[in-house]
Amino acid sequence: MGGRPMFILADETERTQGRDAQSSNISAGKAVSEAVRTTLGPRGMDKMLVTDTGDVTITNDGATILNTMDIEHPAAQMIVEVADAQEEEVGDGTTTAAVLAGELLSKAETLLDDDVHPTTIVEGYAEARDIALDAIDGLVLDEELDDDVLTNVAQSSMTGKGTADVTTEKLAEEVVSAVRHVEGEEGVVRDDVRVHTQTGGSSSATELVEGVISEAEPVHANMPREVSDATIAVVDEKFGVREANVDAEYSVDSVDQLTAAMDAEDRELREYADALSSAGVDVVFSTDSIDDRPAAYLADAGILAFENVSDDEARAVASATGASRTSKVEDVEDADLGWAETVRVRTFADEDLAFVEGGAAAEAVTMLVRGGTEHVVDELERALSDALDVVTAALDFGGVVAGAGATEIVVADRVREEAASIEGRKQLAVEAFADAVDVLPRTLAENTGMDPIDGLVDLRAANDEREGRSGIIATGQHGEIGDPVESGVLDPVAVKREAFESATEAATMIARIDDVIAAE
Repeated sequence: MGGRPMFILADETERTQGRDAQSSNISAGKAVSEAVRTTLGPRGMDKMLVTDTGDVTITNDGATILNTMDIEHPAAQMIVEVADAQEEEVGDGTTTAAVLAGELLSKAETLLDDDVHPTTIVEGYAEARDIALDAIDGLVLDEELDDDVLTNVAQSSMTGKGTADVTTEKLAEEVVSAVRHVEGEEGVVRDDVRVHTQTGGSSSATELVEGVISEAEPVHANMPREVSDATIAVVDEKFGVREANVDAEYSVDSVDQLTAAMDAEDRELREYADALSSAGVDVVFSTDSIDDRPAAYLADAGILAFENVSDDEARAVASATGASRTSKVEDVEDADLGWAETVRVRTFADEDLAFVEGGAAAEAVTMLVRGGTEHVVDELERALSDALDVVTAALDFGGVVAGAGATEIVVADRVREEAASIEGRKQLAVEAFADAVDVLPRTLAENTGMDPIDGLVDLRAANDEREGRSGIIATGQHGEIGDPVESGVLDPVAVKREAFESATEAATMIARIDDVIAAE
């Protein structure tokens, strides 16, 4: 070889190694975390996100912020993936996970500067995470998950989010009612709760509909606007003249032949209405189009019909009513039909919506979200979706813990206590983990107008006196130390566990990277 270097990468490849690579990745992760830190808690600030096309989103929802930002750095993308995983698993706590991941990276950077090996940091963080999870499990409240407790859970998740002129308490009660409707012996069927947004009207007009809502409109003006005791068919067929499978030409030599051809076509188009009427169908939802003449015949038969129904809505209608989707009207049988107590068409501004209520097969419910503008209904939808997810998580995944930073302050203290029994440099990483957890109550204090250092010191002192039941309670525009349980600030234990697990995983993954090879 003669000692000459061997180049195995393309000339345009950019490579960053060692401390430079670690510093770049950690800085990117910290920057993303810092972008959402001020949104944490009930007094968190909002972010205005403007896309390159001019679309504006105003929100303090961590997952929405991170997914809307145009992030290119691969390490920063890992923090976004933390938020996505948190949202996917438990539906809330995305800001908590992102902020904790960023602080863990910040502490790791300090340890790296002190010549602590990345492997030691990773092992220390993993051990600290296990201590934290054990501490969280020990803080689960013994209280029964009745409607009052679940309402507090839902309200806690929505506090600080945009709910316009409707109170979080009213929305939380609707959320609990919705979840109770779809709760069965095996848990909550979360997919049976849908959120439908409708611009126009006051946010206080938001309501819970015991059924599903479709954006499809009746295909003919003479169709009934409301059908009670409705037999329902869901079909995936176009209502029109069927096209031949082969190219063919027909020669018409007389008026009689033309008339016969038109009569045959008319009979074919009438067959849709005749077949559905013979099957006893009152309402039909088609995922394809319905031509004008079949629509008129359906109207003459008193059948309410909807066309171009989305696949998602067709699936929801079928699930709620017990119907089976069929590919051809002529193949519809009794076993394929569903039933609903009422199908009615309601008009909002210039738009019709179909309400399918009292379905036979499932306790499906829909939260109809109203608001004066797109921004209002979008933020309400995000708030309600989070609330539905946390109530579901509380019921299905282990109960609730005290919120407002009370759980985090206990976890940090527990990790510090256990750190004393850990030997070697790994102890430094465990202590750094505990310090990182402090960022959560400290940020809550700061966002409520308290001095972050004084607030953290006072919280620790109060926590010792009350045996782990002290948090940062938002009162008006300020914050004070109080009992989260008495104040009704509760979080699902699953949200806390997932935040600690995903944040630790992301931070350790980034800290271990010492070589970045990028093709230009």
